[in-house]
Amino acid sequence: MADWLTALDRRAELRAKAGLTRRLHPRGADDAVVDLAGNDYLGLATHPEVVAVAAKALSEYGLGATGSRLVRGSTYAHHALEDTLAGWLGTERALVFSSGYLANVGAVRALVRPRTLLVSDAHNHASLIDGCRVSGAETVVTPHADVAAVAAALAAAPGRPAVVVTESVFSVDGDLAPLARLHAVARQHGAVLLVDDAHALGVTGPAGAGAVAAAGLAGEPDVVVTATLSKALGGAGGVVAGPAGYVRHLVETARTFIYDTALPPAVAAGVHAAVELARAGDDLRAELAERADLAASRLRAAGLEVSAPDAAVVSVTAPTPEAATAWAAACRDRGVAVGCFRPPSTPDSRSRLRLTIGAGAPRADFERALEVIVECAP
Repeated sequence: MADWLTALDRRAELRAKAGLTRRLHPRGADDAVVDLAGNDYLGLATHPEVVAVAAKALSEYGLGATGSRLVRGSTYAHHALEDTLAGWLGTERALVFSSGYLANVGAVRALVRPRTLLVSDAHNHASLIDGCRVSGAETVVTPHADVAAVAAALAAAPGRPAVVVTESVFSVDGDLAPLARLHAVARQHGAVLLVDDAHALGVTGPAGAGAVAAAGLAGEPDVVVTATLSKALGGAGGVVAGPAGYVRHLVETARTFIYDTALPPAVAAGVHAAVELARAGDDLRAELAERADLAASRLRAAGLEVSAPDAAVVSVTAPTPEAATAWAAACRDRGVAVGCFRPPSTPDSRSRLRLTIGAGAPRADFERALEVIVECAP
């Protein structure tokens, strides 16, 4: 065997010994598990109205966009979605990317000028971390949700352009960033605040407009918002929203936008329908909040270490990576899908089960799933 393949096999062996092997688990369209692993918070991925709109666009446009947005990939479906997202988020403009990952990488890179300092939360998603790395800018990683550390990092670089980079609802533990205080510190030092609102959009805020809107920061000229369209909106793609001049800069310079094939028009149309349903979904958001509180209280009552249910992500600590893997597998064998997070996906080297609470499953099935998680605990 070639030396490079032998080296890869050795790395795989080391990961296996550390309990870090990852495997794909295909599912069918008729999969009957109770899903506490996917991100379809509002149950819109299979909503009849969403599917019907996407199917109509599929019949009109075909399977793919056939090109990048600046070549042939921009359709009326894309532009209508962007206008609606900008209105919902309270920003001047919004730009749709083909994934949330590419949106984050492009958004960070587009904010970097010569001498820019990036101040990034230690628990940020990999896409934000990679955006900082790709940008080539100096990056200071601050302790999780530590506003004083952010202020100190900015104060240590007077006169330099700076960007504070954070998630709103953090993807691993589901806790909420202190957005209002972060914005106050950023503004004091003339910095931009970039917020990945992926796990909050559709789940929190007025009409589900997200944590940035909930914090009263929608439309602020020094705030940029990113999000995926694949979580509460049930589709795919990503969005970057903010001042019109910044979005124009993205269109003209962002490599992850310019050189990437556009989101399929059918997906853009389906997501547009999902946005309208999400905006009117206060009852679904109330059910989500109730279920998240219920999950946290029942799991804590069983003696498990559980994160605060600030939105719809509830994290449960596992003693080791191997225990987390076995725990998730045992739940799956009993018809409950849960997320299994192990290093390096966790920022603090602790392994967890991550439960993404959804409003789509019947309440009785959801409560049974909580019982299964407790019964399968290591």
